[in-house]
Amino acid sequence: MKILKTKLLSAFLVSLCLLMTTAVTANERYGKQKVVYHINYDNPKQQAGALRNVQNHINAVGAENLDIKIVLHGNGLALLLEPDSLEKLKKFKHANADETMTAKIDSLKNQGVDFNVCANTVRGRKVDLETDLYNVDKEDVVPSGVAEVARLQAMGYSYIKP
Repeated sequence: MKILKTKLLSAFLVSLCLLMTTAVTANERYGKQKVVYHINYDNPKQQAGALRNVQNHINAVGAENLDIKIVLHGNGLALLLEPDSLEKLKKFKHANADETMTAKIDSLKNQGVDFNVCANTVRGRKVDLETDLYNVDKEDVVPSGVAEVARLQAMGYSYIKP
């Protein structure tokens, strides 16, 4: 019985060491990263896939090692568009901020991901920040989505278009 306990304890300790080594190896492999994800399409499956990519990125590198911005402009605002607003906003074909999508958005925001919304799209498509978009504050609005992507790239952010 004593030998079995010793073997189990040894196996547990080896497993724990491997787990810790894997976490350290991931941090050493990837280090700190600054990334901008660019979304300007409205397909709900494609947008859900993009958010899955962001979550997988966080899982691999660690939220503490990432500075992630998601820049939305044009049709990309459909990601945050409340379904009740679709009928009045004729320039959008999709409103993807349903319960499933908003749960993913909240989870990413809780992990430090910023969602930046293009002011040109908001103004041009007559979007009301308070009633039409899910969980968007004035601080989340950038003057131009495209210019924001370029600004972030100039600041050393890696560009990803999922």
